[in-house]
Amino acid sequence: MSDERDAGTDNGAQTGDGDTRGQTAVVTRPLRPTGKRSRRGVLAELEADTETAPETETSDRKDDGRPKAKKKTAKKPKEGPSRNPIAFIWNYLKEVVAELRKVIWPNRKQMISYTTVVLVFLAFMVALIGGVDVGLAKLVSIVFG
Repeated sequence: MSDERDAGTDNGAQTGDGDTRGQTAVVTRPLRPTGKRSRRGVLAELEADTETAPETETSDRKDDGRPKAKKKTAKKPKEGPSRNPIAFIWNYLKEVVAELRKVIWPNRKQMISYTTVVLVFLAFMVALIGGVDVGLAKLVSIVFG
């Protein structure tokens, strides 16, 4: 009996332009980096912390029934950076290249407009400071004449 009702009341799933069930939105990654950090590194650190954390036993209780405070265990010291200066420089250059790949470089039109704005602002500031300098020089010459 319920099968007949379910088969007859399935009109809400279809619209006038066809069946829309089963369609999913397609998520694409941005073409350029967004600057947001990936969560993979955070999740890996959390998993490493849970693996190294000591397990508490049920017998670790104080006389009043509360569990004892966990003792903090010292973490193993990480291996330090290599003392080899060539390896240090090579690693530094690899990191520089990786950071430069993240940069969103302006196109030619943007670069021209940015350069124009900077040059106009620079000319304005030079004129302003030059005018103040000439004005103060005249004022000093009038006062101390």
